[in-house]
Amino acid sequence: MKKKISIVLCAVMTAFLATACTASRQVAYDQDTLLDATEVLIQYCAGADETVREQWESLSDYELEYQLMQSGLPFAPEGFLGALEAWPAAVEECGAYEGHGDFEITADGDEIHVTTMGEFAQRKAEIEVVYDADSRLDSLSVSAEYSMGEILEKAGLNTILGMGTVFVVLIFISIIISLMKYIPALGTVFQKKSKDVSEKKEEELTEAEASGGEDGMDQELTDDAELVAVIAAAVAAAEGTSADGFVVRSIRRRPSNKWKA
Repeated sequence: MKKKISIVLCAVMTAFLATACTASRQVAYDQDTLLDATEVLIQYCAGADETVREQWESLSDYELEYQLMQSGLPFAPEGFLGALEAWPAAVEECGAYEGHGDFEITADGDEIHVTTMGEFAQRKAEIEVVYDADSRLDSLSVSAEYSMGEILEKAGLNTILGMGTVFVVLIFISIIISLMKYIPALGTVFQKKSKDVSEKKEEELTEAEASGGEDGMDQELTDDAELVAVIAAAVAAAEGTSADGFVVRSIRRRPSNKWKA
């Protein structure tokens, strides 16, 4: 039992010592080099215009890496391009860049943070430049400082916008619900129209059949009159007389159409 307790205590102490060593270990860096690199980065971003940014972005990965290596500054390509893209947004939000205060450098795990308070035309902003464990540029960010009045104004606008959106949606839903009572009436109207159309089609079909029957009877009578005239003419020719004196009372078809000798 004592042996098991000793093993557990040793494991706990080992874990505690490992955690303490990890917490106390900090990334090594050259402070002066990072401060100089941060100063150059801020000044370059502040002076770069749209044309300069487009020129950097048009370079290939190899050309960009070579240019930054020739500068002798610890700038990674991704971090440098990200800083160039972030600066115009900061200027748009805070106004034109005017200067900055002293730098403060701190190490947090595998990252090195260099911060300073920037002076812009409209408001102050915290400029933070982050380097990785190899002291290469990772990112640049500018966080504007707003007054209490500006914060409350933004909060009020966000509240009004949110509540307005909710009320608009609720009104729209209420309108849809109020219109649902007309759905049965519309269904009845459509059914009535469909029934009227069906009845109209049936009437037209009946009229067409009736007119077709009458035409058939007329045609049959016409055919009989022609047949009578033909028979009367044939009999008159056989007798050698005129067909005016013949009257055909009826016509019957013979069982066979063969002539007997």
